[in-house]
Amino acid sequence: MIATAFILITVSHGMGKKVYQKLSKIPGVVQVNAISGPYDMITIVQGSDFNSIGNLVINKIQSIEGIERTLTCNVIEFEQ
Repeated sequence: MIATAFILITVSHGMGKKVYQKLSKIPGVVQVNAISGPYDMITIVQGSDFNSIGNLVINKIQSIEGIERTLTCNVIEFEQ
């Protein structure tokens, strides 16, 4: 099973386009969207498990210049 998470991102003023471009190039990032509301971007990421997603967020996403804060929301699959 592949683990999936939504990452809500707050971006520094004027850095949106650069952050978007860098996020789009990271392996494991499935989709990136600019959004309105309390967060500036949302991205969908996938990995082999939630630990690999955590490492992706900490080591790759949070290190991008212009990202101020992230909130990771792991997708939970209901059993049928």
